[in-house]
Amino acid sequence: MTSAATLIPMVDTRLGLPARTLTDGTSTPKHQQLREILEELCRTELKPGDMLPGERVLEEAYGVSRITVRRAIGDLVATGQLRRSRGKGTFVAQSPMVTRLQLASFTDEMSARRIEPSSKILASAWSSPHSGVQEFFRTDAATPHTHLVRLRLGDGKPFCLNDAWYNSTFAPDLLENDVYKSVYQILENSYNISITGAEQITTAVAATAETARILDVEVGEPLLKVERHASAGNHPIEWCSSLYRTDRFALRTFISK
Repeated sequence: MTSAATLIPMVDTRLGLPARTLTDGTSTPKHQQLREILEELCRTELKPGDMLPGERVLEEAYGVSRITVRRAIGDLVATGQLRRSRGKGTFVAQSPMVTRLQLASFTDEMSARRIEPSSKILASAWSSPHSGVQEFFRTDAATPHTHLVRLRLGDGKPFCLNDAWYNSTFAPDLLENDVYKSVYQILENSYNISITGAEQITTAVAATAETARILDVEVGEPLLKVERHASAGNHPIEWCSSLYRTDRFALRTFISK
């Protein structure tokens, strides 16, 4: 009796992995570079329930170690974008629930509670954003926008880490203003732009060593991640990802039928 065996790949070989080169010597570690690639893959090539390419495939495709691959995947599992199934593999998770909340700036939220708002600017630049911002702003990779990273404080205590991009088409010289204060007020007063609506996506994440240091929490402590896509009418204005301390911030949602 003779028999023949055929190896059946677990990964669809027709799947086009994003063509990227991971680089050393930059401020962005390799696991974060790979995580951004996997996020793009989940957005553009895969749908919820699809299997992620195996660890060995990713190692060979991007020339990284197994540890790097596992850390990148682990980060996405922690944020709910991927899910692991023991003995089967890693899959794209179902899209998280998107809740529309009351629209307000951090300054407005703090002031309404008689808490003194303030900011520390950690980074400010005029540069090309990542693909998620490009897609929301409807601009290409060659178009620079305003990038502003701030630690937001209430009564001098850290509340959230705010990583925001602002559309240069509508506010080209935003950084010439006092961005320690409310950017929404600057947009309204200096550019006649009023934010009229936003979509917010809320997830839970664990504090990394860097965010733990900035927010003064323990590594691994749960944080609330709020991603906001804000518009003025039909014009996309702000893409913002904020990490909130859960001991100092909570979301309240009113639901009606």
